Amino acid sequence: MALPFTRLINPFSFNGLTPQEMILRVSALSVFVALTLIGLKTLALMASGSVAVLASLTDSGLDLLASLITFFAVRFARTPPDKEHPFGHGKAEAFSALFQAALVFSSAALILRDAWDHLRTPEPVSGGLLSVAVMIVSLLLTGLLIAAQNAALKASQSVAVSADRAHYLTDIAGNSIALVGVGAGALGVPHIDAIAGGAIALWLLWGALHVLKDAADSLMDRALSDEDQARIHELASDDAEVLNIHRLRTRISGPHVLIQMHMALRPDLTLVRAHEIIVSAEKRILSAFPNADILIHPDPDGASEPHGGVFAEAHDRVHQI
Repeated sequence: MALPFTRLINPFSFNGLTPQEMILRVSALSVFVALTLIGLKTLALMASGSVAVLASLTDSGLDLLASLITFFAVRFARTPPDKEHPFGHGKAEAFSALFQAALVFSSAALILRDAWDHLRTPEPVSGGLLSVAVMIVSLLLTGLLIAAQNAALKASQSVAVSADRAHYLTDIAGNSIALVGVGAGALGVPHIDAIAGGAIALWLLWGALHVLKDAADSLMDRALSDEDQARIHELASDDAEVLNIHRLRTRISGPHVLIQMHMALRPDLTLVRAHEIIVSAEKRILSAFPNADILIHPDPDGASEPHGGVFAEAHDRVHQI
């Protein structure tokens, strides 16, 4: 029988779980990995005094804070809709991603300052062997976590988990650079250690920009990709009685995908039959987008007139679907 931790770090252990359960599990795993890395890197820093290890430890500390934010944000985002929030609480994930980006920007600035100070007044690096071993273990643990996050994100487009993954993707590069810095410092080239710490900080800034963009896209109701929209259009149209799909609108709200469209049907259909066609279309879309909330408005073919509110005219100018 597999140990519980083995089941957690193995992406295939997600088999049988819903997309929601996968996101919740991987957020807990992220906290565990961050705590483990902090403990290991603290030991390495005490033994070596390396700026590169300090930079990597600072990053892991922020990863822990970000992972805790993600842990709670993904749970709050899945709170059912209520009277005050009829579309749910999904955008809590985007707010958590914004907070994570701010943390990374701040830490990168501090690391750059320390790297500059050590570049001007380099100090020898000791305990190189222990530090190298810690960096290698950090790379392995981070790789396992990212594999689990990738598996979860294939099933659910969670902005918070995506932002959390961005931290750990930078860790892969950061730990690799720290490994070079510690090794060079142990060999008597301390300037490389300071340069490595600065390189990690710059890499963190680059990752934070991507996190910031993803969070802004979610808060600004950016549409799904062209490929996803084409797939939705194809699934909705996969019925001979569906004559046309138009005014397709999509957006992401945390773990949920919100989809709206107009569907042209024969004007002589009964209300019951039109309802059956729409429900069938919803089921086809949900088979590919299980985390979607779908609203389909039926239009009588050839007899519909412009309607839909404030965005209808603008939408028709932009999308000729």
